[in-house]
Amino acid sequence: MISVRRGRSLVVGVLGLMLGACAAGTPSPSAPTGPPPSATPAPGAPTGPTPGAPSGPPAAPTPRQKLAGGHVDRARQLERTGDLRQARDEWKIALTIDPQDQAARDGLRQVDARLEQTISARLARGRDALGKGDNLEARKHFLAVLAMDPFNQAAFSALQNDVKEIRFVPYVTKAGDTLATIAERYYGDRSRSEVIWETNQLPPNPRIVAGMTLKIPEIPGVPFVLPELRPKPPADTTASPAAPAPAPAPEAGKTTEVEEINPLLVGARESLEKGEYLVALADVDKVLGGNTQNLDAVELKKAVLYGLGKSQLGQKKYDESVKTLVQLARLAPTYQDSPNLLKQAKTSAAQLHYAQGLQLYREEKLQDAITEWKTVLEYDPDHANAKKNIDQAERLLKSLQQRQQPKKPTTP
Repeated sequence: MISVRRGRSLVVGVLGLMLGACAAGTPSPSAPTGPPPSATPAPGAPTGPTPGAPSGPPAAPTPRQKLAGGHVDRARQLERTGDLRQARDEWKIALTIDPQDQAARDGLRQVDARLEQTISARLARGRDALGKGDNLEARKHFLAVLAMDPFNQAAFSALQNDVKEIRFVPYVTKAGDTLATIAERYYGDRSRSEVIWETNQLPPNPRIVAGMTLKIPEIPGVPFVLPELRPKPPADTTASPAAPAPAPAPEAGKTTEVEEINPLLVGARESLEKGEYLVALADVDKVLGGNTQNLDAVELKKAVLYGLGKSQLGQKKYDESVKTLVQLARLAPTYQDSPNLLKQAKTSAAQLHYAQGLQLYREEKLQDAITEWKTVLEYDPDHANAKKNIDQAERLLKSLQQRQQPKKPTTP
């Protein structure tokens, strides 16, 4: 009896070892590890992967995903540094390359919301500064809005019509100067150095070297400390009755007229040289707002528009480049190589809007796709594919709208 029990125990032990080996074995590479494709999960059953179950290696990114990923990384980096406008352009490029990139869709939506919020806040702060009579502070906020949205009508109108002209005193720096010492010299307050820094668009922690020319703005309610630095009243040219001495005749070859230099034009030229085209354009437009026949301002505006349009084209801001170069064409149709630049900008803008229209069509956003393709025709009226796509999308949209209309009941 004992030997029989021992035999049964031995058989059970062997079976246990065999079953354990089967359970621990690795499944065959050809064996499916999940449910069959046609299997339908029971209602309420989890549809995700089983917790704790090993997952296979992630699929290698496609060349399209790799290309779009570079723009996604740049967009995130630009957002971290506060360059929201350029970040938005990178998100749009990533979506054009890979329309299925959900991260790019979310990123574009989020940066649009941030841009709208930041622009609204800057406009409000600019208007608040105007209400306090602080034109310098208002100008700073409105220019910041134009940097994010170059065609923001509210900011442009405020700079042109509401912000009063700010007077400056030029100052040539000397060895040992700092922004704080210059602010103390002119305002009697070292903390006013930020005003000088902002007015001259200096980089963070600038290195002041001898020979630099800085613009020192007048601050409302804060007169310059030194009397000789304050604006001088016009000289009294009324002759004294007791001594009616005749005015001396000018020397031969010389003139007594003194050419008046507009500080706004000086600032605009400096901004143009530094590539700050929007600042330069705002200053030039203020001059032309008071005198449309100022030839120096007109010529300077041509150079500013050319530089701005070319810069926007290089940054792939095609729509903005077209608008800028069209504005230049109205002033000077053959300015340098601007006709060729305008042609490039229109071609690139048409290609971008055409690709965006295809993406919207895939997403079944037919009306938005039609809008994009109509924009293509504004840049290229002979674009055959855009015309064909508009016709097809409009017919499909009309068909869908007819299906959605409720049918009228038939009367017996």
